[in-house]
Amino acid sequence: MNQIVGHLINGEINTQADRTLDVFNPASGQVSKRVAVANQGTVEEAIRAAQAAFPAWRDTSPLKRARIMYRFKELLEANADEICRLIGEEHGKIVHDARGELQRGIENVEFACGAPELLKGEHSKNVGPGIDSWSEFQPLGIVAGITPFNFPVMVPLWMYPSALVCGNCFILKPSERDPSSALFVAQLLKDAGLPDGVMSVVNGDRETVDILLEHPQTKAISFVGSTPIAEHIYKTANAHGKRCQALGGAKNHAIVMPDADLDNAVSQLVGAAFGSSGERCMALSVAVAVGDATADSLIEKMRAQMQDLKVGEASNADNDFGPLITQQHHDRVSRLIAGAERQGAELVVDGRALSIEGHEDGYFMGGSLIDRVTPEMTCYAEEIFGPVLLVLRVESMQEAMQLIDDHEYGNGSCIFTRDGEAARYFSDNIQVGMVGINIPLPVPVAYHSFGGWKRSLFGDLHAYGPDSIRFYTKRKTITQRWPSSKVREGTQFSMPTLD
Repeated sequence: MNQIVGHLINGEINTQADRTLDVFNPASGQVSKRVAVANQGTVEEAIRAAQAAFPAWRDTSPLKRARIMYRFKELLEANADEICRLIGEEHGKIVHDARGELQRGIENVEFACGAPELLKGEHSKNVGPGIDSWSEFQPLGIVAGITPFNFPVMVPLWMYPSALVCGNCFILKPSERDPSSALFVAQLLKDAGLPDGVMSVVNGDRETVDILLEHPQTKAISFVGSTPIAEHIYKTANAHGKRCQALGGAKNHAIVMPDADLDNAVSQLVGAAFGSSGERCMALSVAVAVGDATADSLIEKMRAQMQDLKVGEASNADNDFGPLITQQHHDRVSRLIAGAERQGAELVVDGRALSIEGHEDGYFMGGSLIDRVTPEMTCYAEEIFGPVLLVLRVESMQEAMQLIDDHEYGNGSCIFTRDGEAARYFSDNIQVGMVGINIPLPVPVAYHSFGGWKRSLFGDLHAYGPDSIRFYTKRKTITQRWPSSKVREGTQFSMPTLD
């Protein structure tokens, strides 16, 4: 209870703060720690440390930066148990799910280990008489990341490994709801050999975020969170002349075709809808069944499989998912379920009354299945971010695709079908950023890039992968010529050409 989660600045933990926030264990509903809130002085201290460290880090060879990432990867693997314990303690994520989160984060570290190849640039010889031209990728300077509660380890690892190997200094502002795992992982970077000041962690809330957004020394902002905040982050960053990528909310649909392998589709839907209590931006929250016969069969199979869901605390690997993050969020999800019923939807399975013995004050909720949802309902319009699967009924694949295209979010979507022609048409034409064919969570691997369309992403470049290298660097093009000492050239006033 008395433990304070502090900041990591210039290689040292600092727990001094004018203000702190409660950190809850969502399985018990009790305050487990407090987290220090960074003020202007704290952020300034982190920025001064980064400014001092940047020149030497910028001039460090990409190979040496990559070697630090290799050691970092080894430390992440060696400390996996402690990292997953911290995730479970503050987020409530079941240990097997936390291990999956960590592994996907490690894959981004592995991608960053390719820095010598990723930063090679381009070269053209003799673009004109005796003229060579090349481009190179230089770091931006000090960049910042603002990350959400639902993936306290993985999402920061989407950002700073790439930013660091590009030669930037990085300031992380993790979620104040579960800050300990992000701080612990950042300390492993110091153990891996990262120079002090290159990576800092400042904890806090909106006040801390606004300082980072407005500070003249931060050159780029990466953000993952809800769409209203993503839009605010993007507009504010742009107003202060910063590069920004802000990933927002989602309403991910799965089209279930009449020819689908329904048993497989149901198994995939259950995991994708209820895993991590539905608190994923790639959670599959809407099933669009083509035809009433498909919908009826889907509902019965879903109802049967949901009877076996196991909900409980994080350390028990037999559980399927754990609690929601806060009491306030639990209440919001409950209101959206009740609202769906009031608006005429059919509540097939109601997970709201769940109580876990020994954890009666925890923020637990079972899986809910809601049939006969329509696009006008609030539960469909909003991102629920809880263990709730909505079922909409349509008559055709085209009608299903139109639903997806009409929604304000365009993060991810998938189709369950045995028809290759239908799958190809869907993937070619659907207006979302990430597509799955018989895969419900089409999260790209680390050497591709992650991001949605429409109001799921503000900015031009996606997260991690190749786009991250472009985001965290600026291109410089050099053209050179060494005139012959034997030939004196006249003055030229016209626009130079290559002829």
